[in-house]
Amino acid sequence: MFLFRGGEHHNPSLPAEAMKAHVKKMMDWIGGLAKEGVYVGGNALERTGKQINGSKKTITDGPFVEGKEIIGGFIVVNAKDINAAVEISKGCPNLETNGVVEVRQIQAM
Repeated sequence: MFLFRGGEHHNPSLPAEAMKAHVKKMMDWIGGLAKEGVYVGGNALERTGKQINGSKKTITDGPFVEGKEIIGGFIVVNAKDINAAVEISKGCPNLETNGVVEVRQIQAM
């Protein structure tokens, strides 16, 4: 799984055209992964949400962290191992905007 964090495209003062261009790059990249047969699924995440904490179940509104740490979305890919997934992730346009791609294996439960 790739988690997409931060990136300059999350800056609220970014012109709408620049954001549209970034989204198109992401969709083109994901489309390429689909053509290669490695894309499984994924989605963007809303910028806000709720967080429930501890035994008292305290509810707070999000976002929960600085802009550079916001998780903007995720995708799941098929790769032979984590190193192969890391290589796939290097093509992600999120990296072009100083964002982060976190690569994690999904653990079977």
